Amino acid sequence: MKYCDLSKFYDLLLAISAKQSLYVPVNTKGGATWGRYREGVELSRATNTVRSAKDFFFPQTENLMEFKMEGKKIDVIDTREECEDFVLFGVRACDAASFDILDRVYLVDPVDSYYKNRREHGTVVTLACGRPTDTCFCQTFGIDAADPKGDLTVWELENGYAFRANTAKGEALLASVAEFLTDTDDAAVETAKTQIRSILQKLPLAGLTTEGLGKGLTKELFDRPEWASLSESCLGCGTCTFVCPTCQCYDIRDFDTGHGIKRFRCWDSCMYSDFTKMAHGNPRVSQLERFRQRFMHKLVYFPDNNDGIFGCVGCGRCLAKCPISMNIVKVMKTMSKGGNK
Repeated sequence: MKYCDLSKFYDLLLAISAKQSLYVPVNTKGGATWGRYREGVELSRATNTVRSAKDFFFPQTENLMEFKMEGKKIDVIDTREECEDFVLFGVRACDAASFDILDRVYLVDPVDSYYKNRREHGTVVTLACGRPTDTCFCQTFGIDAADPKGDLTVWELENGYAFRANTAKGEALLASVAEFLTDTDDAAVETAKTQIRSILQKLPLAGLTTEGLGKGLTKELFDRPEWASLSESCLGCGTCTFVCPTCQCYDIRDFDTGHGIKRFRCWDSCMYSDFTKMAHGNPRVSQLERFRQRFMHKLVYFPDNNDGIFGCVGCGRCLAKCPISMNIVKVMKTMSKGGNK
C-alpha cells in the first residue's frame, strides 16, 4: 500500500499527465464530465460523471474505414491509428464493473479490434466511493464501492490518498510516480472501507435484490402482464441507454463526403422504433416490446449467456436522467420476488 500526502497529490497527477494522457472527472455546468488533466484542474467530488467512462473504450461515434471509388475500382482504406497510452483516474466501482460486461461482448470471437486496442492502451484507476448517493445500488450486483476493481485502486483519506496496485499496469503507473509516494499500512484504508459500507447499508436501495430475476427465466417473465403498465408512459427517448455504462448496441452507416465514403459506427438504442429495422420492417413494432427487450436483456438474456452475470451495475444514472422516472429499479421491484417493495 502506498500513500500520497494531499500537498503532493496534484503534483502526482501532473507527473502522470506529463508522460501520458490523463483524464479525470471535472465539474461543468451540466454536471461532472471526463476531461483531460492539466495544471490547475481540480477533480470533481461528484459520485458519478453524467456520462460513464465507457466512452473511452466504446466511443459514441468512431470512423471504421473509408472507400475510394474510381469507376468499378474500389479501394478500402484502413483509417485506424494506434491509440496512445492513457490513464483514467477516478473511475467508480460501478463503471469499473461495466468494463467487464463490455469485455464479454467485444473481446470474444470475433474480437472487436477497435475496442481491444483502446482497452490495451488504457490504465484504469478506480476511486472508492466515499459519498454514495441515494440512486446508487451497485451492491445489488455484488459490486463493492468500498474496494473497487481496476488496475489501481485509490482511497481518499483525511489528509491524502492511499494507492494499491492490482495489475502490472497499476504497478507500472505507481513506479512512474514513486517520488510522491511513501509506504503505509492498510489501517486507514480498512477504516474508510468500513465507513463506506456502513453508508451503503443505509441507502434507500440497500435492500434491492435480484431474486426472481436472472438466467433461465425468459419463459416465466416474458409474458408477464406488468410489462404493459410499466411501458405505457415510456417516451422511447433512449436517454437511459445513452447514459448507461453497459449498453453496447450500435449502428454502422456510410457517409458520402463527395470525395469518397466514410464508414462509421455510432451508438444505437433498443428503445428506438427503427432499431434492428430490416427490409420487412421492425421485429418489435410497439414500445411495449422495445421496453421489454431492454430490461429483459439486462436482467435475463445477458445472465443467460454470461454465467449469471447481470447486464446492470447499479450506477443509478437512469434513475437520475429518465424524464418520466421509469427505470430498471421499478422493473426489478415489479418483476422480482422477495423484499423489493
